[in-house]
Amino acid sequence: MADDPSASVSPAEGEAGTAAAPNATTSGTREEVASKLVERFALWSGVAGLVPVPVVDVLAVAGIQLQMLRRISQIYEVPFTENGGKAVLASLAGTMIPTTSGIGAASMLKAVPIAGTLASAFVMPALSAGATYAIGKVFVQHFATGGTLLDFNPPDYKEFIKSQKELWDSRSKRSGAHSSAPGSSEAATSSS
Repeated sequence: MADDPSASVSPAEGEAGTAAAPNATTSGTREEVASKLVERFALWSGVAGLVPVPVVDVLAVAGIQLQMLRRISQIYEVPFTENGGKAVLASLAGTMIPTTSGIGAASMLKAVPIAGTLASAFVMPALSAGATYAIGKVFVQHFATGGTLLDFNPPDYKEFIKSQKELWDSRSKRSGAHSSAPGSSEAATSSS
């Protein structure tokens, strides 16, 4: 099951992400498949942000991001280890302090009855989806240029992360009610 790229991902993701990923040989095809994968995982991350239990939602988002990183590694045929993936995600999260601290704060809001739960229901999905999208795009860019998990340096991607976050925010505002995350993109922007 570990070799199956469609393992532990919703069947709703369709044929494009499952069948094409292992066979993707050209950089254009790889980038297209990886971009679709990132968008799908960003939406799943937004859904995970709706988990009503503080900290459990953050762990769910982190698990989704780790799975996304594993799948992107498969597409680009980059060796992946779970511990290496966790370390890289943790170091990248450290460079995205405003967003990651916003995710933690939004998660903890869920501990406040009614008002906190309602507020975090709007903020947490947007922050989770936006952060996952930016992280995914960073790794697509890094792997497309021949990088590996071992030579990843988060500070090199600060500007790229910023541009991807802005892209996600603008896409979210245009798409309206297509997912739970876009309706709250302004909250994500103001907290970062």
